[in-house]
Amino acid sequence: MAKGKARLSIVPLGGVGEIGKNMTLYWYGNDMIVVDAGLKFPEEDMLGIDIVIPDITFLVENREKIRGIFLTHGHEDHIGGLPYILRELNVPVYGTRLTLGLVENKLREHGLLDTAKLNVMDGRSNIQAGVFQVSLFYVNHSIPDTTGFAIETPEGLVVHTGDFKFDQTPVDGRQADIHKLAAFGARGVLALVGDSTNAERPGYTPSELTVGEKINEIVANATGRVIMSTFASNIHRLQLMIRAAEQHGRKVAVVGRSMVNNIQTSLQLGYLEALPETIIDADDVNRIDPEKLVILSTGSQGEPMSALTRMARAAHRKIEIMPGDTVVLASSPIPGNEKYVARTIDQLFRAGANVIYRGVHASGHGSQEELKWMLSLVKPKFFLPVHGEFRMQRTHANLAMEVGVEGENIFITELGDVVEFENGRARLGGKVPAGTVMIDGLGVGDVGNIVLRDRKLLSQDGILVVVVTLSKATGHILSGPDIISRGFVYVRESEALLDEANKLVESTLIKLVTDNVSEWSSLKTAVRDSLGRYLFEQTRRRPMILPIIMEA
Repeated sequence: MAKGKARLSIVPLGGVGEIGKNMTLYWYGNDMIVVDAGLKFPEEDMLGIDIVIPDITFLVENREKIRGIFLTHGHEDHIGGLPYILRELNVPVYGTRLTLGLVENKLREHGLLDTAKLNVMDGRSNIQAGVFQVSLFYVNHSIPDTTGFAIETPEGLVVHTGDFKFDQTPVDGRQADIHKLAAFGARGVLALVGDSTNAERPGYTPSELTVGEKINEIVANATGRVIMSTFASNIHRLQLMIRAAEQHGRKVAVVGRSMVNNIQTSLQLGYLEALPETIIDADDVNRIDPEKLVILSTGSQGEPMSALTRMARAAHRKIEIMPGDTVVLASSPIPGNEKYVARTIDQLFRAGANVIYRGVHASGHGSQEELKWMLSLVKPKFFLPVHGEFRMQRTHANLAMEVGVEGENIFITELGDVVEFENGRARLGGKVPAGTVMIDGLGVGDVGNIVLRDRKLLSQDGILVVVVTLSKATGHILSGPDIISRGFVYVRESEALLDEANKLVESTLIKLVTDNVSEWSSLKTAVRDSLGRYLFEQTRRRPMILPIIMEA
């Protein structure tokens, strides 16, 4: 798209071809708005990486055009990248009370709360953001105050669903704004940007209340402590757990920093209800009779440092798993986390717990019939399936065609694709920079593919460091070579191998010096190549070889 040309562009910067880090750019002329700013968890080959956020290079280059970031709800895959993005783009942020309450917790931890421009929206809000006018509609999900956005643009109305399902018996009693969606459809919708997460699941997604019935049954039948683990942001499920505890005369202790923060925020804002005497301090758990206690914990995904995982390893400083405990994992594993969850379940069984890890979950995303219902209500001319891996987007596109959307009006996008709308027509209009930024500790984007490749090599065959000192005057060896092995072989059991490696390095350097080769880069390359060949012949391993040459 040519800069300055006034046409509407929709650009997914995250959340397509993947699960997580949802972010969508809306652009018209000199005005831009962004919907969501999420993160995703690292894949298996991202060794040492903590989280992954969208690449916002294009947004930073156009910072003067950005009129605001609009958040659909408070899950990490929609708000988790915000602290890192606001460091670069301190633009207004819009969301519902609970969503912004959870955002405040994150920004406070990052020291950004005092400078952030947070603006509360509700069902009556109409926000003018440049040429865009943004209002919200409520949908059902696994956290209260979940919304989609109706975005008025010069080219027409765009409906952005966010994560949604249609729950006829929602935990908080708030029905989805079906009448608003139908009114949009009656008026005419240019494009629908829709959640594809459960596009492969037939039928309807069960109500969250079905999970409440199972939780209540578990608490009623448990003879000892009940330890329940779910996502810290699944406020609806936490409400069901608290209700079950109160119904059966149990106190509730909360462990895990994110869960403590989220429950406190939800209680303060009125999105979570509990009797004053129900919630106790985690320090008091050993003073309560086991049959009178429920513990809410993080760690349903087997995260190594989460409260439940530490309990399972007997490494938690306050709570230890005991025979007779009933442990409930009230969630399903995120793709890629299955082995961590399985390991935690195994450790819990070893500690003597009764572990319930199947059947205590209902998705927060609509299945095929709900996705078709959304399409039928909104009646969009154009459709962009987002929030899912490619196969989910493709399946969602097929569902859209079943309910009457023309195939040529459906755009299955990849990160950075620009879908342009002008005079009632739409087309793919090129790409903008997009991708992933990896967060490792305090480093933002300083770990890339080369560093990950090195980490992978180190994890596979270890490292050999070769240290040698050469004479500045003659180039002859003054000391060394000394070989240090880490993760390659155990030195005491491989003395002969390392002695031969030492002799090989020495002979290689002597030959190069004799041939008047003095450039350090050439010396290092020759040492690395000759030693690498020898070690592979002897061990069939390829350790990272790091020559260090000094002069004296």
